[in-house]
Amino acid sequence: MTKKPAQKKAVKRPSTARIGFVGVGRMGANMARHLNDLKYNVTAVFDVNEAVAADLAKEIGATAFKKLSDVTANADIIFTVVTNDAAMKSIFLGKGDSLLKGAEGRTFINCATLSPGIQKEVSKAAEKKKATCIEACMASSISHARTGKLYLMIGADDAVFKKNKKLLEDISLNLRHIGKIGKAAEVKALVNMVMNINTAGLAEGLGLAKSLGHDLAMICEVFSQTGANSRVLETDGADMIAREHDCWFSAEHAAKDSGIAAGLAKAQKLNLPLNDATKAQYDRMVELGVGGLDKSGIAELTFPGRKGSEKKKKKVAKKK
Repeated sequence: MTKKPAQKKAVKRPSTARIGFVGVGRMGANMARHLNDLKYNVTAVFDVNEAVAADLAKEIGATAFKKLSDVTANADIIFTVVTNDAAMKSIFLGKGDSLLKGAEGRTFINCATLSPGIQKEVSKAAEKKKATCIEACMASSISHARTGKLYLMIGADDAVFKKNKKLLEDISLNLRHIGKIGKAAEVKALVNMVMNINTAGLAEGLGLAKSLGHDLAMICEVFSQTGANSRVLETDGADMIAREHDCWFSAEHAAKDSGIAAGLAKAQKLNLPLNDATKAQYDRMVELGVGGLDKSGIAELTFPGRKGSEKKKKKVAKKK
């Protein structure tokens, strides 16, 4: 008697919604991989680097599209993870191809650190097309994206948030609904402003300790037990000492985010001298061509004998 071939069990998906991703760099690609692992129906990916999009699509069984409108046509929920306000404007509000073409009924989950203004502008444009937007500002790293352990600050209307809460929970360890669109971007700017200031302060403290001849392992231990302790000491201290600046959060992005905070302060007529000084340091890294280093690379401007600090001294000497 011939055995009948075993029938394949249908894949049980957590949702029937088709998921798309625009911007599949290190964060976006790993979010897509995680949702694919959870059996979400990730159908469409797009990136200006077409080869990166094609490789990811092959890996997770999606389709890499070359037009933004094709992503919208082939997905119900689209995550966007882009670099800055200009990139956000180009994918939603650009002339010609746009994510908002045929966007009725779609939901856009915008995850990049951007200004509140562009988040509001995109949301209003989407609303006119009968689509909805969610800000899902991330305060986590690449490894958290891959394992679904992001910390998310959400900006959205209550009903839109509740409808998409399960999906947002599946990519995060914790999330906080801050308020309406724009409010999460404000809070994310505050988070990154304080983080960047702490990073710059630690680099200066360790750089001065090094110049005074102290053992830096001892200094880090003392810092950890005193008011000099910080999360940045834990994440960046050893990298600053060892000059290991593999990028988790780039100096270029730190400069951009400190700039967003500066813009918010200017609108409120507030003076933020520490933020201004920190932004100037990260801007200098970009000028020196090392903006692609991790933010811990700011130590290259403060440790004695390092290239960035030497160039800075020469520049100052010329001015005198």
